[in-house]
Amino acid sequence: MNFELTDDQKQVRDMVREFAQKEVAPYIQEWDAKGEFHREVLDKMGELGILGLPIPEQYGGSGFDYVSLALACEEVEYVDTFLRVILSVHVGLNSLALLQWANEEQKQRFLVPQAMGKKIGTFGLTEPNAGSDAGSIETTAVRDGDFYVLNGAKMWISLADVADNFLVFASLDRSKKHKGLTAFVVERGMEGFTTASIKGKLGVRAGNTGELAFNNVRVPVANRIGEEGEGFKIAMSCIDQGRFTVGAGAVGLTRACLDASVKYAHERETFGVEIGRHQLVQQMIAKMALGYETSYLLTMKAAECKNRGGRNTRETSMMKWHACDVALQSADDAIQVHGAYGFSNEYPVERFWRNSRGAVIYEGPREIHTILQALRALGYREDKPLSHPQLPAVGFELEDLVTAG
Repeated sequence: MNFELTDDQKQVRDMVREFAQKEVAPYIQEWDAKGEFHREVLDKMGELGILGLPIPEQYGGSGFDYVSLALACEEVEYVDTFLRVILSVHVGLNSLALLQWANEEQKQRFLVPQAMGKKIGTFGLTEPNAGSDAGSIETTAVRDGDFYVLNGAKMWISLADVADNFLVFASLDRSKKHKGLTAFVVERGMEGFTTASIKGKLGVRAGNTGELAFNNVRVPVANRIGEEGEGFKIAMSCIDQGRFTVGAGAVGLTRACLDASVKYAHERETFGVEIGRHQLVQQMIAKMALGYETSYLLTMKAAECKNRGGRNTRETSMMKWHACDVALQSADDAIQVHGAYGFSNEYPVERFWRNSRGAVIYEGPREIHTILQALRALGYREDKPLSHPQLPAVGFELEDLVTAG
């Protein structure tokens, strides 16, 4: 594996860094304190091509690889988690799923405008009574001629109030549990479909989070993604993509904790010396530095696996689990380094901690990732090939053919 970034990857990293530092960093403390979501940020990300970063140019995207996507996630979450959440739901959980599972007509109708930033996509799996246990989903779909009639609710949906296209999952037969799930694109404006904001969140306060309600929503058969009963497979492949963006973003959050702590350790003095001279402060900073490097390396490994296509659930799960745990510990240590000041919003580390807390819950809590990795290590679980495998990144198909030849 080559650890040297290509010119294209450096270009993406630098472009996203400039955007985040210029358009968001000067205002994020205020936005977070007020719980404000600024739609103009989405529009700017669309103009820059960030919302279609890994989508092929033929579908309106920028055609970059998964290393570039990881670098983008790292750079935006270095500034604030709400930016990475946009990439997670719009790109990871929705657009990449459409690239993998949608038919050509659906790609032209939904994926192209999303990749161009003209439409915003999100993902709806979690419900008031169903999270990690997708087989307990209560939202139902009933076939009625050329339509499906959806009834139910979704909870904790990022971009709920601003998205145009919602990739949601409903059960055609609840007795079949996860085998009864089917995927649909619900469009804003469909009769009976409503959204509402969720307030009072611990973290990601500058982001939009809400709930969805379906009251006899008639969804055309043409909006069904995949076949009936394939919903669970589609949802799990979506989550593979979402987990990747969450883990990559956590790398940026750890780096932000490290940089803030190093800066403060040089500025603050106790007992006549910089606090960076105290060994237990050094220990916390050393742990952050180590955690950043290990998280980055696991992310690059997962990115290379994704670049070549095929199943990468094990690698993606491991990097998400590790990187998010490291980010949470780093944020906790960063507060400790800052002492009492870390307990106030005068410094950003309390926001880092609040934001890091959610990442060890969503896209599979760390307990599930622990179990999954143990089952694979013990040989009790093996990932089976998907009927619609994840496509290689742009440019890697030719490389694979040349290698095979």
